[in-house]
Amino acid sequence: MEITLQQFTEVLEALEKGELRVAQKQDGVWVVNKWVKEVILAGFKLGTVREMSQGQFSFFDKDTFPLRQFRADDGVRIVPGGSSIRRGAYLAKGSIVMPPAYVNVGAYVDEGTMVDSHVTIGSCAQVGKHIHISAATQIGGVLEPAGALPTIIEDGAFIGGNCGIYEGTIVEEGAVIASGVIITSSTAIFDATTGDFIRRNADGRVVVPRGAVVVSGSKPIVRNGKPLESGVHLYCPVIVKYRDAKTEGSVHLEDLLR
Repeated sequence: MEITLQQFTEVLEALEKGELRVAQKQDGVWVVNKWVKEVILAGFKLGTVREMSQGQFSFFDKDTFPLRQFRADDGVRIVPGGSSIRRGAYLAKGSIVMPPAYVNVGAYVDEGTMVDSHVTIGSCAQVGKHIHISAATQIGGVLEPAGALPTIIEDGAFIGGNCGIYEGTIVEEGAVIASGVIITSSTAIFDATTGDFIRRNADGRVVVPRGAVVVSGSKPIVRNGKPLESGVHLYCPVIVKYRDAKTEGSVHLEDLLR
């Protein structure tokens, strides 16, 4: 099916209003709207590279993907200092973007979420309500293949500074990711509360369980059932506990700034 410029424009407008999403939960399962991603991808073919510079900043990009323009009644706080929100991204009322930050096309950032300094939210990433994405964290984008689920951060999660959540990882509701944790499609997560590794879901995706508190750890390299004598370890995120009253207090400090 050939996509016209008008169809592309209508889809991006619907994405920006939150009327359309790249992915959403249906009966408790995340489902990707493949056709929406196909329309976004078509925009790169439909566009022509043009200069879109603003002030002292020089930009040369496809004219189908300019920066989004906001108004005060959108209810989004974008603090001065060099942030960029690309067209086709949705930021709900009550969300906050600290400088500099970047939100790519197709991304969805729900109400009350803080996007802190030096954070990047990749194409089509789905970020829920009342989340703090701390400074220098990267939420990876998954635009291709069109049928692949994007990276998803569910409501009430807390993502510490200098984290990387990539390749379609799902962070479930209320989970806490401590500073410096990296999770990719090949990351093994160890649950210290059960003594077992977290199994991937039916789609083969890494899923951080609801309310889990995850810190950086390591595991020994094992050969023939025994750790290597060298003592070398591999990086391994570890669930040290599940969210409790003490955790609640430590992750809501940003409420004082709202």
